[in-house]
Amino acid sequence: MNNQTLKALFPDEVLAELFPPERTNDFFEALFGDAAEGAYDIKLRYHGYDKDSRTLRFNLDLHERPGCCLVCSLTYGLPEVFSRHPVINIKGLVRDIEKKLAGVASCTDWKLGTTAQQEKSRHAIPLSITLAEAE
Repeated sequence: MNNQTLKALFPDEVLAELFPPERTNDFFEALFGDAAEGAYDIKLRYHGYDKDSRTLRFNLDLHERPGCCLVCSLTYGLPEVFSRHPVINIKGLVRDIEKKLAGVASCTDWKLGTTAQQEKSRHAIPLSITLAEAE
């Protein structure tokens, strides 16, 4: 596996299919009872592949919604929430990513990293997926 091959597997259209935009509203609906209460939209972004550690990297980008404050919305506790929340469904997301690998590799483990502020209006939660190449 190389980074160019993997990047080609995960264009924006595929990423939106893997983590559809409406999932953000579903998450806030489940959390607050009203999707309009959410301060951000969640978008999956491919971030690369580290061959040495066999780690596929994605980010769950949190984009501030107009009129909301991303900094004020306590995004630093989200990795723990996202790892268990059934609407976000990280386990299912990893399973779907593995399907896109079409048997070339399998996902053996995953973890969410610490929320990092990328810009004032965008924070990112790293998703690292360990791969095992098919025999």
